[in-house]
Amino acid sequence: MQAHTSGSTGTPKEIELLKSDMVTSAKMTCEFLNISGGGVMALVLSPGYIAGKMMIVRSMVTDSALWIEKPSNRPLSNYNLTDDIDLLAVVPSQLDYLLSDEVVRKVKNLLIGGSPLSAEMESRLMASGVNGYVTYGMTETCSHVALRRLGEEFYSAMPGVRFGLDSRGCLTIECPHLSIGSVVTNDVVELRDDTHFRWLGRYDNVINSGGIKLFPEEIETRISRIVGDLNYYLCSRNSKRWGEELVMVVEGSRNLQRLYESLSADIEAIMRPKAIISVGELPRTFSGKIKRLSPESLNNLIDSYEPSK
Repeated sequence: MQAHTSGSTGTPKEIELLKSDMVTSAKMTCEFLNISGGGVMALVLSPGYIAGKMMIVRSMVTDSALWIEKPSNRPLSNYNLTDDIDLLAVVPSQLDYLLSDEVVRKVKNLLIGGSPLSAEMESRLMASGVNGYVTYGMTETCSHVALRRLGEEFYSAMPGVRFGLDSRGCLTIECPHLSIGSVVTNDVVELRDDTHFRWLGRYDNVINSGGIKLFPEEIETRISRIVGDLNYYLCSRNSKRWGEELVMVVEGSRNLQRLYESLSADIEAIMRPKAIISVGELPRTFSGKIKRLSPESLNNLIDSYEPSK
């Protein structure tokens, strides 16, 4: 079975997956969520990517009916069955509409993956009462190997999966039930034990500013509680004083000084961007993930703001 990586960390790659691994992964997910089968699952993602493929496999291994619709940002808008939905997998861009529709009450288990989930959206999901999980995994592992329940910080391993750390502090994954066996990732994590971890960020993105390691993704989680649905990311640039320094890249025109002042009220100085750069549009992958570029390589610069030092 052929599948493609998302392309968020490079050019999308075609990967050959074993059908037996996909079946094993599907069974692990359903075991974790206590889905015995015979119900209904919904496919609202493209089957061209692993998340969509795995929904098909999960319905097959549990003998569940599968509701299929064309992928869009209006998931389940035409759902007309009386049955509850045992399992639904979505990407964050589909959540706004899903939460605005009463059909969300029919979803017993919700999987969210594909791109980061904002703190604001996570709060809305929790308020809705849906039993939701953020996924962690990759195409090579046939979708996720760990799930994080909404409102919790640590991911929990799928049955049989074990975690460790390499010399860089990056996550290692032991998958004895899959042909891949083990995986060494570029994800820096805090390991609680061999089945639970807290994700900090990508090793490639770590910023060493004045001897202090900053994890952009971890800081973004804090900033997202302040800026809401603003499209942005954090990255580094060279600094004579610090070696590297943190900068914020935002999409669209806005009052950058006011944005900086709002961050200053809640974010300690070491985690505060040294500059905010505004661009016309942030590049994205096919699945909607923002592609991180260095400030020096950004095109269509609209404006920038640097507080006095």
